[in-house]
Amino acid sequence: MKERVNEQELITYIVKETKADPKAVALVLKHAQVFINGAKANAKGEVDIDSDDLVDYVLSRRDVKLDEITVEDILEAEMDYLMDKGLAGYLD
Repeated sequence: MKERVNEQELITYIVKETKADPKAVALVLKHAQVFINGAKANAKGEVDIDSDDLVDYVLSRRDVKLDEITVEDILEAEMDYLMDKGLAGYLD
């Protein structure tokens, strides 16, 4: 069974790493989740997300008032957290 992510712990971690506003972090994560949920899994059941496409998608949302670097930092910190928890990894 997959471990569920403690969203508050994740946001706290990202805020600590990026110094971003917690509400902005939650908003970026919400939009990123929508994008990821729409991605198709390959034959192995893995979902390959292009980070540039993900950042572009988040930045294209009307309610996101952050610059590209901040969005990238938030998403990188999220990935670090998920990899530390063994919930995500990079495909070769």
